[in-house]
Amino acid sequence: MENILKIDKIEKYYGSRSSLTKAIDNISFEVEKGEFVAIMGSSGSGKTTLLNCISTIDRVTSGHIYVGKEDITKLKGNNLNKFRREELGFIFQDFNLLDTLTAYENIALALSIQNVEASKIDERIKKVASDLNIKEVLNKYPYQMSGGQKQRVASARAIITNPKLILADEPTGALDSKSAKMLLERFNFLNSELDATILMVTHDAFTASYASRVIFIKDGKIFNEIHRGDDSRKEFFDKIIDVVTLLGGDLNDAL
Repeated sequence: MENILKIDKIEKYYGSRSSLTKAIDNISFEVEKGEFVAIMGSSGSGKTTLLNCISTIDRVTSGHIYVGKEDITKLKGNNLNKFRREELGFIFQDFNLLDTLTAYENIALALSIQNVEASKIDERIKKVASDLNIKEVLNKYPYQMSGGQKQRVASARAIITNPKLILADEPTGALDSKSAKMLLERFNFLNSELDATILMVTHDAFTASYASRVIFIKDGKIFNEIHRGDDSRKEFFDKIIDVVTLLGGDLNDAL
Protein backbone atom coordinates (compact mmCIF):
# COMPACT_ATOMS: atom_id res chain seq x y z
CA MET A 1 0.00 0.00 0.00
CA GLU A 2 1.02 3.60 -0.64
CA ASN A 3 1.86 5.77 2.35
CA ILE A 4 0.04 9.09 2.18
CA LEU A 5 1.36 10.37 5.51
CA LYS A 6 4.53 9.52 7.41
CA ILE A 7 5.29 11.08 10.79
CA ASP A 8 8.97 10.52 11.62
CA LYS A 9 10.15 11.18 15.20
CA ILE A 10 8.61 14.62 15.51
CA GLU A 11 8.92 16.82 18.58
CA LYS A 12 7.35 20.19 19.32
CA TYR A 13 8.41 22.57 22.08
CA TYR A 14 6.76 25.81 23.15
CA GLY A 15 8.17 28.59 25.30
CA SER A 16 11.67 29.86 26.06
CA ARG A 17 14.74 28.06 27.37
CA SER A 18 13.82 28.96 30.93
CA SER A 19 10.28 27.60 30.55
CA LEU A 20 9.94 24.89 27.90
CA THR A 21 6.80 22.82 27.31
CA LYS A 22 7.10 19.63 25.26
CA ALA A 23 3.78 19.34 23.41
CA ILE A 24 4.83 16.43 21.15
CA ASP A 25 7.37 13.88 22.35
CA ASN A 26 9.01 11.74 19.62
CA ILE A 27 5.86 10.64 17.77
CA SER A 28 6.06 8.38 14.70
CA PHE A 29 3.29 6.70 12.68
CA GLU A 30 2.11 6.21 9.10
CA VAL A 31 -1.22 6.50 7.32
CA GLU A 32 -1.82 4.49 4.14
CA LYS A 33 -3.85 5.62 1.15
CA GLY A 34 -7.56 5.08 1.80
CA GLU A 35 -7.29 4.84 5.59
CA PHE A 36 -9.64 6.61 7.99
CA VAL A 37 -7.64 7.29 11.16
CA ALA A 38 -8.81 9.01 14.33
CA ILE A 39 -6.51 10.70 16.85
CA MET A 40 -7.88 10.74 20.41
CA GLY A 41 -6.68 12.26 23.64
CA SER A 42 -7.89 14.45 26.47
CA SER A 43 -7.46 18.22 26.51
CA GLY A 44 -3.75 19.11 26.58
CA SER A 45 -2.62 15.70 25.29
CA GLY A 46 -0.98 17.15 22.17
CA LYS A 47 -3.50 15.93 19.59
CA THR A 48 -4.37 19.41 18.28
CA THR A 49 -0.69 20.40 18.15
CA LEU A 50 -0.04 17.24 16.13
CA LEU A 51 -2.78 18.15 13.66
CA ASN A 52 -1.50 21.72 13.42
CA CYS A 53 1.98 20.44 12.53
CA ILE A 54 0.61 18.07 9.87
CA SER A 55 -1.53 20.86 8.42
CA THR A 56 1.53 23.20 8.38
CA ILE A 57 -0.28 25.70 10.62
CA ASP A 58 2.59 25.07 13.06
CA ARG A 59 6.16 23.86 12.56
CA VAL A 60 7.82 20.93 14.29
CA THR A 61 10.89 21.55 16.47
CA SER A 62 12.54 18.38 15.18
CA GLY A 63 11.68 15.37 13.03
CA HIS A 64 10.01 15.13 9.63
CA ILE A 65 6.49 14.91 8.18
CA TYR A 66 6.02 13.44 4.70
CA VAL A 67 2.85 13.74 2.63
CA GLY A 68 3.33 11.46 -0.32
CA LYS A 69 7.06 11.75 -0.95
CA GLU A 70 7.22 15.44 0.02
CA ASP A 71 8.95 16.43 3.26
CA ILE A 72 6.56 19.22 4.22
CA THR A 73 8.74 20.35 7.15
CA LYS A 74 11.09 21.85 4.54
CA LEU A 75 8.47 23.75 2.52
CA LYS A 76 8.42 27.56 2.58
CA GLY A 77 6.75 30.48 0.81
CA ASN A 78 4.98 29.74 -2.47
CA ASN A 79 5.82 26.03 -2.31
CA LEU A 80 4.12 25.79 1.09
CA ASN A 81 1.06 27.68 -0.17
CA LYS A 82 0.86 25.43 -3.23
CA PHE A 83 1.05 22.34 -1.03
CA ARG A 84 -1.77 23.56 1.25
CA ARG A 85 -3.92 24.49 -1.74
CA GLU A 86 -3.47 21.30 -3.76
CA GLU A 87 -2.60 18.44 -1.40
CA LEU A 88 -4.63 19.07 1.78
CA GLY A 89 -8.33 19.35 2.53
CA PHE A 90 -9.42 20.96 5.81
CA ILE A 91 -12.62 20.42 7.80
CA PHE A 92 -12.93 22.59 10.91
CA GLN A 93 -15.27 22.43 13.90
CA ASP A 94 -16.63 25.93 13.19
CA PHE A 95 -17.08 25.29 9.43
CA ASN A 96 -15.10 28.40 8.26
CA LEU A 97 -17.54 29.13 5.42
CA LEU A 98 -17.61 32.64 3.94
CA ASP A 99 -20.92 34.24 4.98
CA THR A 100 -21.19 36.40 1.84
CA LEU A 101 -21.01 33.40 -0.51
CA THR A 102 -23.58 30.71 -1.23
CA ALA A 103 -22.77 27.06 -0.59
CA TYR A 104 -22.05 26.65 -4.31
CA GLU A 105 -19.67 29.63 -4.29
CA ASN A 106 -17.92 28.46 -1.10
CA ILE A 107 -17.21 25.10 -2.72
CA ALA A 108 -16.29 26.64 -6.09
CA LEU A 109 -13.75 28.96 -4.49
CA ALA A 110 -11.34 26.08 -3.85
CA LEU A 111 -11.37 25.20 -7.57
CA SER A 112 -11.27 28.81 -8.77
CA ILE A 113 -8.01 29.32 -6.88
CA GLN A 114 -6.59 26.42 -8.90
CA ASN A 115 -7.82 28.03 -12.17
CA VAL A 116 -10.14 25.13 -13.01
CA GLU A 117 -12.43 25.83 -16.01
CA ALA A 118 -15.94 27.06 -15.11
CA SER A 119 -17.65 24.15 -16.92
CA LYS A 120 -15.59 21.60 -14.98
CA ILE A 121 -16.23 23.45 -11.70
CA ASP A 122 -19.98 23.12 -12.19
CA GLU A 123 -19.70 19.43 -13.06
CA ARG A 124 -17.54 18.63 -10.02
CA ILE A 125 -19.71 20.60 -7.60
CA LYS A 126 -22.86 18.80 -8.73
CA LYS A 127 -21.10 15.46 -8.24
CA VAL A 128 -19.82 16.22 -4.72
CA ALA A 129 -23.17 17.80 -3.74
CA SER A 130 -24.89 14.58 -4.74
CA ASP A 131 -22.36 12.47 -2.79
CA LEU A 132 -22.86 14.56 0.37
CA ASN A 133 -26.61 15.10 -0.07
CA ILE A 134 -26.44 18.92 -0.15
CA LYS A 135 -27.91 19.70 -3.60
CA GLU A 136 -30.87 21.47 -1.99
CA VAL A 137 -28.66 24.02 -0.21
CA LEU A 138 -26.24 24.95 -3.01
CA ASN A 139 -27.94 28.33 -3.56
CA LYS A 140 -28.32 29.12 0.14
CA TYR A 141 -26.04 31.27 2.30
CA PRO A 142 -24.51 29.84 5.50
CA TYR A 143 -27.05 31.65 7.74
CA GLN A 144 -29.85 29.81 5.89
CA MET A 145 -28.37 26.35 6.62
CA SER A 146 -28.40 24.03 9.63
CA GLY A 147 -25.16 23.11 11.37
CA GLY A 148 -25.13 19.72 9.71
CA GLN A 149 -25.65 21.22 6.26
CA LYS A 150 -22.85 23.75 6.82
CA GLN A 151 -20.47 21.00 7.90
CA ARG A 152 -21.30 18.94 4.81
CA VAL A 153 -20.70 21.99 2.61
CA ALA A 154 -17.35 22.46 4.38
CA SER A 155 -16.61 18.78 3.72
CA ALA A 156 -17.48 19.24 0.04
CA ARG A 157 -15.09 22.19 -0.15
CA ALA A 158 -12.36 20.03 1.44
CA ILE A 159 -12.66 17.12 -1.00
CA ILE A 160 -13.52 18.96 -4.23
CA THR A 161 -9.83 19.41 -5.11
CA ASN A 162 -9.11 15.67 -4.67
CA PRO A 163 -6.48 16.26 -1.98
CA LYS A 164 -4.04 13.54 -0.91
CA LEU A 165 -5.12 13.95 2.70
CA ILE A 166 -8.25 15.29 4.43
CA LEU A 167 -7.65 16.71 7.92
CA ALA A 168 -10.69 17.03 10.19
CA ASP A 169 -10.46 18.90 13.50
CA GLU A 170 -13.33 17.94 15.86
CA PRO A 171 -15.72 17.91 12.85
CA THR A 172 -18.78 16.94 14.93
CA GLY A 173 -18.04 19.25 17.87
CA ALA A 174 -20.65 21.86 16.90
CA LEU A 175 -23.32 19.42 15.69
CA ASP A 176 -26.32 17.78 17.33
CA SER A 177 -26.29 13.98 17.50
CA LYS A 178 -28.43 13.47 14.38
CA SER A 179 -26.30 15.81 12.25
CA ALA A 180 -23.11 14.29 13.66
CA LYS A 181 -24.19 10.78 12.72
CA MET A 182 -25.16 11.90 9.21
CA LEU A 183 -21.80 13.61 8.71
CA LEU A 184 -19.86 10.58 9.96
CA GLU A 185 -21.79 8.31 7.61
CA ARG A 186 -20.79 10.67 4.79
CA PHE A 187 -17.17 10.39 5.95
CA ASN A 188 -17.50 6.62 5.71
CA PHE A 189 -18.86 7.03 2.18
CA LEU A 190 -15.96 9.30 1.19
CA ASN A 191 -13.52 6.81 2.67
CA SER A 192 -14.98 3.55 1.39
CA GLU A 193 -16.47 4.63 -1.94
CA LEU A 194 -14.20 7.50 -3.02
CA ASP A 195 -11.01 6.17 -1.38
CA ALA A 196 -10.46 9.42 0.54
CA THR A 197 -7.69 9.34 3.15
CA ILE A 198 -8.93 10.98 6.36
CA LEU A 199 -7.09 11.93 9.56
CA MET A 200 -9.52 13.14 12.19
CA VAL A 201 -8.83 14.59 15.63
CA THR A 202 -11.62 14.06 18.14
CA HIS A 203 -12.22 13.76 21.88
CA ASP A 204 -15.45 11.82 21.25
CA ALA A 205 -15.49 8.00 21.34
CA PHE A 206 -18.68 7.76 19.25
CA THR A 207 -17.07 9.86 16.49
CA ALA A 208 -13.83 7.87 16.64
CA SER A 209 -15.73 4.58 16.29
CA TYR A 210 -16.41 5.40 12.62
CA ALA A 211 -12.68 5.26 11.85
CA SER A 212 -10.76 2.13 10.87
CA ARG A 213 -7.94 2.88 13.33
CA VAL A 214 -7.63 5.00 16.47
CA ILE A 215 -4.35 6.39 17.79
CA PHE A 216 -4.44 7.56 21.42
CA ILE A 217 -2.18 10.42 22.53
CA LYS A 218 -1.22 11.12 26.14
CA ASP A 219 1.30 13.72 27.35
CA GLY A 220 2.56 14.23 23.81
CA LYS A 221 3.28 10.52 23.20
CA ILE A 222 1.41 7.68 21.52
CA PHE A 223 -0.26 5.80 24.36
CA ASN A 224 -2.02 3.07 22.37
CA GLU A 225 -3.38 2.19 18.95
CA ILE A 226 -6.30 -0.05 18.01
CA HIS A 227 -7.66 -1.29 14.67
CA ARG A 228 -11.32 -1.93 13.94
CA GLY A 229 -10.72 -4.92 11.68
CA ASP A 230 -13.90 -7.00 11.39
CA ASP A 231 -15.49 -5.52 14.52
CA SER A 232 -18.89 -3.91 14.32
CA ARG A 233 -18.94 -0.20 15.09
CA LYS A 234 -20.49 -0.98 18.50
CA GLU A 235 -17.72 -3.50 19.30
CA PHE A 236 -15.08 -0.98 18.23
CA PHE A 237 -16.74 1.72 20.33
CA ASP A 238 -16.51 -0.55 23.39
CA LYS A 239 -12.78 -1.13 22.74
CA ILE A 240 -12.24 2.62 22.44
CA ILE A 241 -13.96 3.15 25.79
CA ASP A 242 -11.68 0.52 27.36
CA VAL A 243 -8.58 2.42 26.22
CA VAL A 244 -10.05 5.77 27.27
CA THR A 245 -10.53 4.30 30.74
CA LEU A 246 -6.88 3.23 30.80
CA LEU A 247 -5.86 6.74 29.80
CA GLY A 248 -7.11 7.89 33.18
CA GLY A 249 -8.14 11.38 34.16
CA ASP A 250 -11.62 12.73 33.70
CA LEU A 251 -13.48 10.31 31.42
CA ASN A 252 -15.75 13.13 30.30
CA ASP A 253 -12.78 14.72 28.58
CA ALA A 254 -12.69 11.84 26.13
CA LEU A 255 -16.37 11.05 25.63
